[in-house]
Amino acid sequence: MSLYQPLFKYLDDMGLNAWCAQLQQQIDDQLSSTRHGKMPMWQEAMDALPTATLSNLELRTEVAIGTQADLNGFSPEKLTELVKTFHPWRKGPYRLFDIELDTEWRSDWKWDRVLPHIQSLHGRRVLDVGGGNGYHGWRMVGEGAELVIGIDPTVVFTMQYQLIQHFIQSNKHFVVPIGIEHMPDNLALFDTVFSMGVLYHRRSPLKHLMELRNCLRPKGELVLETLIIDGELGMTLMPEGRYAKMRNVWFIPSAETMMLWLRKCGFKNVRCVDENVTSVEEQRRTDWMTFESLSDFLDPDDQTKTIEGYPAPIRGVFIANAP
Repeated sequence: MSLYQPLFKYLDDMGLNAWCAQLQQQIDDQLSSTRHGKMPMWQEAMDALPTATLSNLELRTEVAIGTQADLNGFSPEKLTELVKTFHPWRKGPYRLFDIELDTEWRSDWKWDRVLPHIQSLHGRRVLDVGGGNGYHGWRMVGEGAELVIGIDPTVVFTMQYQLIQHFIQSNKHFVVPIGIEHMPDNLALFDTVFSMGVLYHRRSPLKHLMELRNCLRPKGELVLETLIIDGELGMTLMPEGRYAKMRNVWFIPSAETMMLWLRKCGFKNVRCVDENVTSVEEQRRTDWMTFESLSDFLDPDDQTKTIEGYPAPIRGVFIANAP
């Protein structure tokens, strides 16, 4: 738990004692050895990680941590084996002591699409909802954020964050294994809230938007990235079964419908700043994520359609401000 002590101190200093105590209990519960069967294996791998004094750390243009020389003789092959214990690595890429973690998603491409459109993160408190292992959070720190809290209930992603944090030792970035439904009501703490790749997994998209709004300070900025479809105002795809082999996809709106939802929830200055067809170069199977990926989810005879016959994934980026 010492890894999270700087976060707890930050929250205590802000007078958020009740949330701090709640968060400590949630982290204890979610990361207990009895909650997840792989936790003993993950903890053993964490305990075997080497210590290293970093000769370099780059978070602004990429996430690059140290060089092989910083390992002081620890075998890169052994380190690779330890890191692969935390498979699947979905968000990245990372360069860890010259080891290339070629993750399923080229999350740096998404970041490059988002970054030109958002307010500067310098000195801001940021919430990254559904942030996975924290890749984008590290890039946010690279942009000068004062504090980044990533939340994602998938425990292996928190453990991947802890592996990276073992070497970086940042007091500005923390990933905790909770969902947005576990955040305090009407928190109004964050200057910027990111929700990227989450909305279509929520049974009630408007409830999710209100949860995001409640985390933002007045006039704070929401950065939302989600699946969209081509279509007019009011059009939404609700898959009858799976979408691109995903079970839990509920609503995929048109860009105009998405902006209407944001306005209905009270957001101001709503705009769509980017639309992008997801390519098999951006999301694909690698040595670090060996399960099925996008090429398996598309119609092999027509890559403009999913395997179920729906329109292939298009992702839109939306920016808005809390009232």
